[in-house]
Amino acid sequence: MKRSAYASLLVLMLVWSAVSAALAQTPAGDDARTQPAAAAPAAPAAGKPHDAQYTVGIDDVLAINVWKEQELTRSVPVRPDGKISLPLVGELQAAGRTPVQMEQEIASRLHNFITDPEVTVIVQQSNSQKINVLGQVTKPGAYAYTVAPTVVDAIAAAGGLRDFAKKKGITVLRSKPGGGQDRISFNYSDFLKGKNSAQNVKLEPGDTVVVP
Repeated sequence: MKRSAYASLLVLMLVWSAVSAALAQTPAGDDARTQPAAAAPAAPAAGKPHDAQYTVGIDDVLAINVWKEQELTRSVPVRPDGKISLPLVGELQAAGRTPVQMEQEIASRLHNFITDPEVTVIVQQSNSQKINVLGQVTKPGAYAYTVAPTVVDAIAAAGGLRDFAKKKGITVLRSKPGGGQDRISFNYSDFLKGKNSAQNVKLEPGDTVVVP
């Protein structure tokens, strides 16, 4: 019995030695492959989320982003004189220009301070594009296009119709590119009844809604 027990112990020792040797030969890189890769630094977006044809106007709010330059990244309103101010850039004409044009000029001015500046200009709030609501509404006046994209929205923004407003005779006046005006009729009474909802047309900046 003693000899049999000694033989079994010897076999176990040999097996353990073989296992230990195999573990010792495992490449250290195997453990490294199980670790999550370090996050790569964020790069500037390839596409720029703005309309290159949009013309910036007074009261618009612009989001200026300079990659890796947090102190230059901010939101700025376009002042009544049509300009904005930025650190290192100074005063810059904004009204009447597109976001792309502004990006190019800001980057050009920053070249004296930053190597290859990556600049993005986005219209954060479009307050310059307005529609007018006149006549028998509670608060006639000019309203930002973004809050009044349709005829019904424009009437609601102006506080709704007055008691004696002619609901069937509302008109949208729209200037033609070559001069003159288009007149688009809107019957508010029919709209409330669920009739001809297509007449609640999408307005365009510069439209005037007239409520007789």
